[in-house]
Amino acid sequence: MLPVKTVLDRLPAGRPGVVMLLGAADTGKSTYAREMAAGARQAGMRVAYVDSDVAMSTVAPPACVGLKYLRGDGDFHRPIEADEIRFVGSTSPKHLVLQLVVATARLVEVARANADVVIVDTTGVVSGVVGETLKYHKMELCRPDVVVGLQRGGELEPLIGMLRRFFPVEIETTLAHPDVMPSDPLARAEVMRKSLEESLTGEVDRWRVRPTVFAPTLPSGLDSARLDEMLVGVHDGEDRCLGLGVLDYDGEVLRVETNVGEGMKGLRLGSLRVDRTTYRASPVNLREVMFGLD
Repeated sequence: MLPVKTVLDRLPAGRPGVVMLLGAADTGKSTYAREMAAGARQAGMRVAYVDSDVAMSTVAPPACVGLKYLRGDGDFHRPIEADEIRFVGSTSPKHLVLQLVVATARLVEVARANADVVIVDTTGVVSGVVGETLKYHKMELCRPDVVVGLQRGGELEPLIGMLRRFFPVEIETTLAHPDVMPSDPLARAEVMRKSLEESLTGEVDRWRVRPTVFAPTLPSGLDSARLDEMLVGVHDGEDRCLGLGVLDYDGEVLRVETNVGEGMKGLRLGSLRVDRTTYRASPVNLREVMFGLD
């Protein structure tokens, strides 16, 4: 594998450096990030980790991008302990490229102001129109100094070729991390379910909500029953997401169930429904929910 010291040595002097990691699922991006963070800390650098893998985040709830300032190895093993999060609303970037790119770029901007090295982890979607569009715009807005692509074969070559054609950034490819084995899709789904459950349980309160607190704005006359079990991001009015919530409609009153209600100013609608018994999520088309299309 490409030594992490080689990557760190290529970062600019005198200003924060940004490293972006690319790779399909189970290529070891998070493991490589952990090793890079350890190397940077040993060199006396302040390290920030931005995890934009909305399905399998190391530090943030599902459907969110998370920022964690890494001060020890244990920071990688405490899920949902991000210092800041941004709500995306889905565990797949398929229909939410804009939201995912903006959330990632915003947290990279925050991290740049507080760290010497910013490590950006990305989703495992690396091919096709969605994968290439997503990575193109992340490059455009996050402006990394070095990109490292982890691959098992040549699966990243089309993406890497496109990025080299459009951006003057140093891009290195290396073999997938040898310590990482392909995971069972069912096991990955269970990890995501447990993470969602942890994000939505604990000291939960039920808050009555008005139609005016939502983004996007609810259309006039919307049947509140259509919002039942929708995932929402709970926001504080200062461009920060406090955590997640789930909407509950009992036939008369619409409420949000959340463990981060203090300071809540607004709710962003996601594109997932969450079964409040099993905490399994299923994708929905928000446009269809909003405008009553079945």
